[in-house]
Amino acid sequence: MSRVGKNPIEVPSGVQVTFENGILSVKGPKGELSRPIHNEIAVAVEEGSITVTRPSDLKAHRSLHGTTRANIQNMVTGVTNGFTKGLELVGVGYRAELSGKNLILNIGYSHQVAFIPPEGITFEVTSATALNVSGIDKQLVGQIAAKIRRVRPPEPYKGKGIKYAGEYIRRKAGKTAKA
Repeated sequence: MSRVGKNPIEVPSGVQVTFENGILSVKGPKGELSRPIHNEIAVAVEEGSITVTRPSDLKAHRSLHGTTRANIQNMVTGVTNGFTKGLELVGVGYRAELSGKNLILNIGYSHQVAFIPPEGITFEVTSATALNVSGIDKQLVGQIAAKIRRVRPPEPYKGKGIKYAGEYIRRKAGKTAKA
């Protein structure tokens, strides 16, 4: 048995879970998420918990078992607490600001870079060089944070660029002057 897949998922009060026609829907205080579940994976929604089972020990079933359970857990966590990914801007003159709901980045280019948030994503600028990407869908939050980071990834010599909060940038020595 999968160590992750065999654990039941606790459903907190105030969260409604329905499983119909192969689509699992989770509704909570922060919003609603739905996801199709593979037809060979069985999902049982009981009072206060969700269990995921697989039909056999084939490699495909084993891999789907833990992944499906983790995705359902992320849906339940997302509609109750939500997810946040932090980003930091490192560099002279690098700053972030909000214009309405849009994120405007000044990161050393000749122009400003604007990001329009998709449905369900909010940007929060905590300081001129720090921002948070928040939402209820963990995959979408991570994808948007990766797109923002990709605009100016951190470089290894001075560490300038956009990095995740708490990310360690491995530094290179660079050139040395000869005497």
